[in-house]
Amino acid sequence: MKRNSILLTAGLLAGLATTTCAADWQDLFDGKTLKGWVQHGGKAKYTVEDGCIVGTSVPNTGNSFLCTEKDYANFILEIEFKVDSKLNSGIQIRSQCFDQPTPCTDANGQPVKDAKGTPLKVPADRVHGYQVEIDPSPRAYSGGIYDEGRRGWLFDLKGKPEAQKAFKKDAWNKYRIECKGDSIRTWVNGVPAADLKDAVTPKGLIALQVHGIGKDETKIGTKICWRSVRIQVLD
Repeated sequence: MKRNSILLTAGLLAGLATTTCAADWQDLFDGKTLKGWVQHGGKAKYTVEDGCIVGTSVPNTGNSFLCTEKDYANFILEIEFKVDSKLNSGIQIRSQCFDQPTPCTDANGQPVKDAKGTPLKVPADRVHGYQVEIDPSPRAYSGGIYDEGRRGWLFDLKGKPEAQKAFKKDAWNKYRIECKGDSIRTWVNGVPAADLKDAVTPKGLIALQVHGIGKDETKIGTKICWRSVRIQVLD
């Protein structure tokens, strides 16, 4: 009886630990509405269809972003998506957007500079910051990290063929994105991709991008769908 009691107690504790861990996950998308999200930047259309957030490209507008109303610092983000093979996209993390033109500064208030050493200033309503790339082109950089509106590529996938092959065109894909301190890591369908150390922006919004298509009529109406958007805050 004593042994059985110990085993039963251990089992209950294990179950409690599992329940507690599962409860740490928060859904960022309720599957029905865009509550908790706000659009910035371009004029692409964002709708909810069949339990998915759907971004649809429109001509003659800049990059569009559907952004969380809250900022996040240290977290694990998991998200599934399916993108038209003609459309570029990405997922912003620890990103920012201001009402007025604003100089870019790092966590210590120092200017952020471009590749030529010029201090950066972003226009009003311009979402900028770390982006986990969604790239169905032959370049195959999906899962790489691009600094949107600031410094450009921080971690492409050159020399990482396993990660480049992990993305599936015209199919659902899953990203896992971990941010902790100065570490940003990504996985594409369970395959490790980017592993970046960068401390410029320790906290910011999460956003879903529809890349601008300019006047390209062949891309008008192309779509990207997102679902199962959830986060585990590590703070």
